[in-house]
Amino acid sequence: MIAIPGNVRVWLATGYTDMRRGFPSLALQVQEVLHKDPLSGRLFVFRGRRSDLVKAIWRDGQGACLFTKRLERGKFIWPSVAGESVRSRRRS
Repeated sequence: MIAIPGNVRVWLATGYTDMRRGFPSLALQVQEVLHKDPLSGRLFVFRGRRSDLVKAIWRDGQGACLFTKRLERGKFIWPSVAGESVRSRRRS
């Protein structure tokens, strides 16, 4: 099991993301759209159009990780804001 430390900053990409993307193109989106470093140790989370799938990228110090979660029922609830990203508070 891969444990994400509690002090990791989490960024949610608002809107929808093409879920065919892998780590390289999601990391490029972080750089070009969010103007952040995808290898900074922050967790970046993206949601698909149907809202039943999310992908998260994170660098754990040893390498790059890509996590995927698909819901069998229901949808992921996402904040609606005007910007391109939302930074969450530190996880507790």
